[in-house]
Amino acid sequence: MIKPDIISILQNKIKWITNNDNTNILVGPITLPVNLDGETVTFKWYSWLNAADEDLQQGDTKEATELLISRLSSLKLADAQQSSVLVYGDFEHSDEALIRMHSICHTGDIFGSKRCDCGFQLRQSMKMIAQHGSGALFYLANHEGRGIGLFSKAMAYILQEEGYDTVEANLELGFADDSRDYSDAISVLQHLRSKPVTLITNNPKKLEALKAAGMNTGKRIPLWGDVSVFNEKYLRTKVTRSGHLEAVKTADFFEGRVAK
Repeated sequence: MIKPDIISILQNKIKWITNNDNTNILVGPITLPVNLDGETVTFKWYSWLNAADEDLQQGDTKEATELLISRLSSLKLADAQQSSVLVYGDFEHSDEALIRMHSICHTGDIFGSKRCDCGFQLRQSMKMIAQHGSGALFYLANHEGRGIGLFSKAMAYILQEEGYDTVEANLELGFADDSRDYSDAISVLQHLRSKPVTLITNNPKKLEALKAAGMNTGKRIPLWGDVSVFNEKYLRTKVTRSGHLEAVKTADFFEGRVAK
């Protein structure tokens, strides 16, 4: 039996977001103080779950909250990642807001791997959002390896060590170059904010996904950096094969600027 006060507390922090017959359950906001280069910056944190089970798609009611809590331990959510979003400032109402759609990178974000620039992009975009005064960082858990998963990414890394680039490695393993989907994240974004946003990205596909969903986003801020001998080929491949937009000419970006 679930205590009434538990249901009451959680019901106020849970929202059902339905878009095109697809339902996501959003929980938050939760106060999350974050250490950014020795300074404590306070974000508001949300996480969401796709309600694939029709029984969990009931909406914002006491009964729906009670059912979700009763099912929670049996869903085995630790066996699969859930996405989340860090919100800073008055994200809903501010005239200008930055957003970052960040794909999870276990090796770069957690271990600080220099094979990619993901860890740098994660921390730098958080700093940019805090400095700007309003924004949100979406952390997309099913995007590992551009959507192939961590185990498959490990096998792709083995191929890359034999000379294949990131695109070739994914293709040789039977995947598309990029199979990421942004629809769930965009539905959450539209729930949190209707005003225009500026996207922090080098990837035009992210910008196109927002525009296709009707989101007002005409501006983009590039995010290049942390170039080294370990990730130069990876970064070049982003531009030459995956269509990422350059901040400057490729030659100017790479030549003479790679850390030795």
